[in-house]
Amino acid sequence: MASIKDVAKQAGVSVATVSRVFSNEPHVRSEVRNLVLQVADELGYRPNRIASSLRKRSSKVIGLLVPDIRNSVFVDIARAIEDVANSQNMSIFLCNTDEDPAKEQMYLETLLDELVAGIILAPTQETREPFEFLLKSGTPIVSVDRRINGAAIDCVLSDNVQAAELLTNQLIGNGYTHIGAVLGLENSTTGRERLKGFERALRKHNIEIDPDFVKFIHPDEADSEVIVSRWLRSENCPNALLTGNSRITLGAINAITQAKLSVPNDIALAGFDDTPWMPFVGSGVTVISQPTYDIGRTAAELLFQRMAEAARPVREVVLKSKLIERGSIRTLRP
Repeated sequence: MASIKDVAKQAGVSVATVSRVFSNEPHVRSEVRNLVLQVADELGYRPNRIASSLRKRSSKVIGLLVPDIRNSVFVDIARAIEDVANSQNMSIFLCNTDEDPAKEQMYLETLLDELVAGIILAPTQETREPFEFLLKSGTPIVSVDRRINGAAIDCVLSDNVQAAELLTNQLIGNGYTHIGAVLGLENSTTGRERLKGFERALRKHNIEIDPDFVKFIHPDEADSEVIVSRWLRSENCPNALLTGNSRITLGAINAITQAKLSVPNDIALAGFDDTPWMPFVGSGVTVISQPTYDIGRTAAELLFQRMAEAARPVREVVLKSKLIERGSIRTLRP
């Protein structure tokens, strides 16, 4: 493999000049830069980015930790972050934590060892203590979708309370008063905030909350299918469901189908997060559509601002979601 010395020798320049070219530093004449790049390409030379990172104490890589890239929310967020990073000549190191704090810590330690330039994460835990080692590292950090309470870091969220209340009101407004809610993990601020919005809407309409039909689960279709199937077999089955994300919605649909019931004739359905398949299930699923791309874009922009100005004030950005009405809720007649 060609070395930096080989490139310098063939191009007739110093090793320092070759290093400046690949570090994209100024004060290198365009003809010299083009010559060095041409020679490097001919020799098959690639700069040692690890060594470069050690010298600079940072890299051209951003770490991104999400709970599950199969969740459409995090697909869009990751896409937006990558778009912004690429515009800044940065790359993304994507990690799935699977809602596992131990896996999350392992990835964070790996990213710090790699001297990443910054980290964006949807944290599995909400308190500061598990992230103390990360906060002390001095690495720029932005959290998305969830807060780390007590940590002075930038954060980008959607208004989960308002969105859940809006979705529940949509069910209530169509005559449903016996509503079950299947939500994400209880140790996630997202899950608890959505429960808060659900309960707020019920209380405003003087509807009693039935704790037997409110459940926090691992946010995937398998756990959702088990819970909803159990509810559908009960004597006092809900006549409407509120689901906490698209994978939970899919599990609920599977359970309803297996019970030989239909949406919305037998049970109404309203959930979080729009996906390409939502309009084509029955008459379409009524959903809360989060501004997922904007969340990712804003998070990446905040990270680059933090990298450029470490001492600037911390910002929390809360973005609004919108309700998309489809045919999964029919109006009940009095």
